[in-house]
Formats: sequence, C-alpha cells, structure tokens
Amino acid sequence: CPAMGEGQGGGGCAYQEGLRPAVGYELNPWLLCLSNYRAWKAGYHGKVSFLKKDLWKVNLSDCYNVIVFLAPSVKPPLATKLLAELPDEARVVAGRFPFPSWTPASTLGQGLEQVWAYDMKEVRRAAQSRAEGSPV
Repeated sequence: CPAMGEGQGGGGCAYQEGLRPAVGYELNPWLLCLSNYRAWKAGYHGKVSFLKKDLWKVNLSDCYNVIVFLAPSVKPPLATKLLAELPDEARVVAGRFPFPSWTPASTLGQGLEQVWAYDMKEVRRAAQSRAEGSPV
C-alpha cells in the first residue's frame, strides 16, 4: 500500500496528493461510511479504498506514505508499530497531533490545519541514537 490513511478522509487526502493506491482503515462503521461518502462527494469513488480493518492488525511493511489522524493517546503505541514495520523510505504525515518523541522533517499549516511530516529513516536514526545514549 504505497499510501495508507487512518480515519475520516485520510485516503482521499492521500489520493488528492498523488499517492496511489490510497487505502484507508477504519473500524467504526459510521466513520467508514462517512469516509466513503466524502470520497464519493470529492469525486474519488473507485479511486480510494476504505477498509473495515484494525490498524493494529494490518501489516504496514509495504506502505511508503502513511497519513494518520489519531488522538495523542494513540501516538506512542502507533510510533512503535510504525518504527517496527515501515521501510526506511516511508514518510508519515500526522494531522492535528504530532508524534511526541519524533522530530518532523517539515510542518505545514497551523492550529487544527497543521500537519507534521516525518521521514522514517531519520526517525529511526534518532531513536537508535537515543537508545544508545548519544546525542542526535
């Protein structure tokens, strides 16, 4: 999955930015329906897939662009999953809430519209440096 989104509209956003295929994961049936509706309304029907799957059980090792819209409380366990599964070439974009222990490669917007972009190779390098006790 070259592009993966989590939550309402992440997949449509990925497709709009040229990331294909665009796949979104959502367990809540109402949010899944809303995501499909928004994709249809935006003209992405058939171009974006929203699947009723548990993000924690999906293997992300073939994902290169990941967009997440999740609460801050979920970011630490998600960071562990992404570090374990994503390739070095992957980029993660977080909307609304940054990953607390990661340094973004770039940010865009402000307030509720702010997003943080992370390059996994750099995130992984910084995590290894912290684990070894050396400065980044």
